[in-house]
Amino acid sequence: MAKAGSWPRSGVVVADGGGTSAVWGECKGSGSKPYLAAAHLDGDKGPAYKCSCPSRKIPCKHVLALLSLWSQGTLAEREDRPEWVATWLSGRVARQERASAAASAPVDPEKAAATLRARERSVTAGLEELRLWLHDQVDGGLAEIPQLGYGHWDRMAKRLVDAKAGGAATLVTQLPQNVGADGWTNRLLERLGMLHLLVDGYLAGEGDDPRTRAVLRSRVGIATRAEEVLASGERVADTWRVLGHRDVLTPDRMRGRRQWLHGATTGRHALSLTFARPTETPDAVFRPGTEFEGELAFHPDGRRAVRVGKGTSARPRPRPGAPSSRPWTPSPGPWSRTRGWRPGRWCWRTRSPPVPRAGTWPTPPGPPSHWPEASCGGSSPPPADAPPPSPPSGRRTPA
Repeated sequence: MAKAGSWPRSGVVVADGGGTSAVWGECKGSGSKPYLAAAHLDGDKGPAYKCSCPSRKIPCKHVLALLSLWSQGTLAEREDRPEWVATWLSGRVARQERASAAASAPVDPEKAAATLRARERSVTAGLEELRLWLHDQVDGGLAEIPQLGYGHWDRMAKRLVDAKAGGAATLVTQLPQNVGADGWTNRLLERLGMLHLLVDGYLAGEGDDPRTRAVLRSRVGIATRAEEVLASGERVADTWRVLGHRDVLTPDRMRGRRQWLHGATTGRHALSLTFARPTETPDAVFRPGTEFEGELAFHPDGRRAVRVGKGTSARPRPRPGAPSSRPWTPSPGPWSRTRGWRPGRWCWRTRSPPVPRAGTWPTPPGPPSHWPEASCGGSSPPPADAPPPSPPSGRRTPA
């Protein structure tokens, strides 16, 4: 397929300033009509691909073969191009211009505030319904849970999605995981209790401190856009040591990458979080094992952060004797055995620790199964000497 003979027509679209803007070609297939393949290489949001074949892969094998021919210098620059190529490229440019115009258009503060209030009312109504539903689950007991099926949980999750509480809906869909396995009743009851704690915390109103309130809003699904954070978020300039990262898969099959940073001067931890489509790799904003000297804009929860500008990146410099430069040393202790709530942090236990890198923190002794598993707020690893969170009253802490 990556042969010139398989492409009766092909060409390169030259950009206005020189270089390649797009490549296109018509590939002979088993049918009477050729497959129409193209790749837009200099779009504002990265490359884009198009092909008339029925494959679900992006890019498909025809586009990959076309790019291979282009890299070999086989495709020639052409002034003329088929109508389908011109239509696709002009449509992409028009959509990018509309998106840029919408992003630069001034936002009506009153309209934005009214939209936010309407969403908060909808979320509140959905969480009040969720609280009643949680009471019903506990009142009815757990003996019949294995016979209910996933539809029982999905119905409540769909009602929360309709109420614009997508974060809470995700937590509901995770409730029946591992039902039927050893100790599943304890895990399910704990998840129900944590979800009830989230609902009560959100419905309590504005009594919490701003950061705790921001965590609650984020967990139920009211997110803050990166543009808003860059415009009005707290900014902190420091030399940030990139501790490590962990790749995750969201319930809707999106791929995410969490990167933890630690400020050398401020001693503050930060989380950089990026997402990508299932077929793509999330952007690595920072390189693990290096130091980033620049400014971060923090989300209202005080943990998640967005990079401001480019900054500079370099290998970490040793700081002997500086307390703020002490790397986080994982050690099997109370944090590895405790799950629960701390003021301003939403703590969940995960099966995979952050990926350690050379020069950031030492690898703990023993096999990976013995490494600590605490991840608080999805943000930063706790310090080695941090006290464990107190478990709720009446709950037994595992030994």
